[in-house]
Amino acid sequence: MATVEFEDRETEEERIIGWRAAELLRAGYGNGAALELALRSDVDLHLAVDLIRRGCPPGTAARILL
Repeated sequence: MATVEFEDRETEEERIIGWRAAELLRAGYGNGAALELALRSDVDLHLAVDLIRRGCPPGTAARILL
């Protein structure tokens, strides 16, 4: 009987999205917003984090960015 081996092969794009989502979560976005923003390459991560640091509520910041 043959065995099937599954390799965990995360692509570069998946690693970047994961990193972006982690940064957004750390900044204060909720899970859904962090993932949605992380998936959008047209959303500037630095701007997203800066909005929160300047006191913008996460929900409002997400609406601005999307």
